[in-house]
Amino acid sequence: MRMRSRLRILPVLTALVAVAVALPALSQSSARPEGAAAAATGRGRVPVPRPEATEVVLAVHGGAGTALRREDTDARTEKAYRDGLADALRAGRKVLRDGGSSVAAVEAAVRSLEDNPLFNAGKGAVFTEDAGHELDASVMRGSDLAAGAVAGVRHVRNPVSAARLVMERTPHVLLAGEGADAFAVRNGLPAVTQDYYWTQARWDSLMKAKEQSRSGTSPSASRQIVGGQAVGESAMGTVGAVAVDGKHDLAAATSTGGMTNKMAGRVGDSPLVGAGTYAKNGTVAASATGHGEVFIRGAATSTLSHLVEFGGRDVAAAAHEVVHERLARLGGTGGVIALAPDGTLAAPHSSEGMLYGYLTADGKLVTKVFPDETRTGR
Repeated sequence: MRMRSRLRILPVLTALVAVAVALPALSQSSARPEGAAAAATGRGRVPVPRPEATEVVLAVHGGAGTALRREDTDARTEKAYRDGLADALRAGRKVLRDGGSSVAAVEAAVRSLEDNPLFNAGKGAVFTEDAGHELDASVMRGSDLAAGAVAGVRHVRNPVSAARLVMERTPHVLLAGEGADAFAVRNGLPAVTQDYYWTQARWDSLMKAKEQSRSGTSPSASRQIVGGQAVGESAMGTVGAVAVDGKHDLAAATSTGGMTNKMAGRVGDSPLVGAGTYAKNGTVAASATGHGEVFIRGAATSTLSHLVEFGGRDVAAAAHEVVHERLARLGGTGGVIALAPDGTLAAPHSSEGMLYGYLTADGKLVTKVFPDETRTGR
């Protein structure tokens, strides 16, 4: 009888041991990110985010917001936007081909976009509520986390260059207003009057925004901030660039005129390290565009880097989580370009559209201006 009891107990003990062995594996499986679990089971609701491209050395964006649509965009307009992105990529490419740093490459790329009136930065900056222009920009170097930024400048032709000077010639990270303008002039940057930034398209946007405000049909704040234009217009907003150079150093830069009809003195995410711009060797270089207040509250670009460094995400998964999950929960839309040290590029956006382009190590240059050209949008 005693022997039979032992024989009955043995299968039970064996089953208990099997369960005990399986529990750690089950626990690890349940702790996986949603995308990883979907890949493992093939039944997840959210597909595993895929990178935009590989072997990328430089990428730029021209803002996220209302989209250019094929059905109502003529060939001339399409070409103008593609040429604007391509010119910025070529400016950065020249720097990298000559052995320049990733910092110099992103500065050159963003300067090109600042000089193009199609984009909401520099020459094409939008108007504030008092019909003025206040511009913001930032630069970050991945090798040592050095950064520089300017906010609310009114007389700097290329704010991104002023931001780089703050990084390299001061002990500070951010200078604002008159002090930033004066610093730029003292360090040799050309000064311009406010009418330099004026364009008819931006003036018309301001008039539309004020009329909508008076009539009580003003678009939602998020639409104004993201697009930098009144509803129904296709021009985009904030510009930015990310790069990796021959020394494998990362860098990022972002520049903007802000939002149409914004309060005087308003500062968004573009000049704020960890919100609109971030670069750290070993993780990512990222430049954001979108609902600035939400990108600040969500620490968008530093969170992306932390997900790579501490969360074990790849760049595509980290960028997707920030744009489509974390910022979405806070009520914001927009996009980001995120470049890993190995050249993997992610470019997700939750807004209707995002203008961007990239350059690969073998010289391939790609621009994307229509929503159906992007794989990581909505």
